This record gives sequence, structure tokens and C-alpha cells, in this order.
Amino acid sequence: MIVVTGAAGFIASRLLHELQQQGYADLVAVDDFSRADKARNLEGIKLAARVDRKQFPAWIDANEKLIQFIFHLGARTDTTEFNKAVFDELNVHYSQQVWDRCAQYAIPLVYASSAATYGNGELGYGDTNDELPFKLRPLNPYGESKNEFDMWALSRADKPFFWAGLKFFNVYGPNEYHKGRMASVVFHAFNQIQATGAMKLFRSHRPDFADGGQLRDFVYVKDVCEVCIFLMEHRKHSGLYNLGSGQARTFQDLARNVFSAMGRPEQIGFIDTPADIRDKYQYFTEAEMGKLRSIGYTKPFHSLEEGISDYVTQYLLKA
Repeated sequence: MIVVTGAAGFIASRLLHELQQQGYADLVAVDDFSRADKARNLEGIKLAARVDRKQFPAWIDANEKLIQFIFHLGARTDTTEFNKAVFDELNVHYSQQVWDRCAQYAIPLVYASSAATYGNGELGYGDTNDELPFKLRPLNPYGESKNEFDMWALSRADKPFFWAGLKFFNVYGPNEYHKGRMASVVFHAFNQIQATGAMKLFRSHRPDFADGGQLRDFVYVKDVCEVCIFLMEHRKHSGLYNLGSGQARTFQDLARNVFSAMGRPEQIGFIDTPADIRDKYQYFTEAEMGKLRSIGYTKPFHSLEEGISDYVTQYLLKA
């Protein structure tokens, strides 16, 4: 069995779709299935079992001989939540329970880390130095929780025989409709343009960046799934890995590509960055992708133009 936690969420549900499309069976979905707004993400997927998130550690104990691989992608991902206890419970302590069982039962594991661990980027975006996580200063409790678990995993004597922590950069693509404020800027741009014909981006509050000139590494969710499946099949070279496109692009570029994919004339304005996140806002992120390439991953990543065109024309417009 291949187990995916956070299964009804954005990245995990796309991974389940891709696994099924590539012929994998005995797929197990783990989540809190009480949220009806995420139910359609699992439509069309043939599942061997659905496991409630709270029951999952005990379920591993009961089924460990049947489990071939675990993708632990479930997490609290709200960067505007500042209650540290929420992240401690869901992103740290729960993940530790999953890790310990994978180590005990020799189950290979891929788990979701985040580029939010890098904070403002003053120490760069490298993933080859295992000492770096101990020096990073994330900008919010979400990033802190992900970095705390990364440090814990690196420090553990007992590890799964293969494990990888994936530092997701700005992922966008189908199945994120339920994420609200945390959905990608591509998703919000599409909805704003549909409703008003225009798109408003955050104004820059730093003199070294123009309005809309903030740079992020946007990565298409289909590329994320391809990397996850590669690691499942590869099962060598454990460690932390960046997962972005490797190319920072501006929010202006993003907005223009959404207008283009929709066949609409550009109309871009600016609003102040919300006060509650202004001093926690990343102005530049760009994944160094050499480590993943060095272990044999050769597939190209979608460019921003390619990814947005596919997402808008094949999913958003059709929805």
C-alpha cells in the first residue's frame, strides 16, 4: 500500500491522481474527512482505504507489513496563523509519531517541509548543508514548525532507511480551490480577473523592489508530483531537498500570464500588503535545485508560462 496523508488537500490529492494514472494501486488516503469542501479532490480515485488522521499512528501499527511507502503531506499550512500550539501539535508532534513508526518498521518516507523555513533568505536557499537548518530564522510560526521538524529529523539516530523532506516553494495548480486566503496567487488572479476584469497585486514596501516586482519561485503541482514519484521509485540518498522550479519570477510576470491564458487585456493595480503579514513577507525566493538533479532527476520543470497556461485553460476555465 502507498499511503498519502493530507489526502483531500491540494498537493496530496494531485499526487493520488498521478499515482493512479501511472498505474499504482492500493492507495490509502489519510485526512480529516469531515470537511465537505475538499471532498471533490478525491473524486475518481480508487482507494483501498480511508483512514482518519487521528487514527493513523495506530493504523500504521496494525498494518505496517502491508505499507510500501508513506507520503506525509498533511500539515497546517496557514502562514497567517500565529498560535504556535496549533503548529506544534499538527506539524511537529504528529509528524514525529509518523517518523518514529517509519523508522521502527522500515517504511520509506517522504514528508512535506517548506521554503518558509528559509525566512527572509539572508542565508540563501541551499539544501546541501545539513547544518543550515539549525541557523535559519523563519518569519512565522508555520515556517518555524517546519524547520523545527527538519532539525529534529536530521538529529535523530533512528531514521527510516530512506527519507526525504521536501522544501516546497510556491506551489500552484488544480485542487487548491478550498484553500481560501492560502491558495496561490494564480488562483486568486484568475478569480479576480473573472469577476472584475482586473488584478490587484501587493504593493512593495521595500525601496529595492518595485510594486509587483517581488520575486518568488513558482512551481507547478504536476512537477511536484513527478518529483515525489521519482523519490518513491529511487529510494536512495536520504535528506532535505528543495522543490521549486529553480527560477524566480515576479508577481507581475504571473499576473500577465494569467491575463494571457484567459485571453483578457492586462489591467494590473496595487494594494498595500496586509498589515498582519507585512513584516513577515518574503520578497525573494529561488530554489537551488542542484541536489535533486545530482541524484538523477532529469525531467524538465514547467516554465511559469507553461504551467499557468495548462492550469488556466485545462482546469480553471473548464470549471
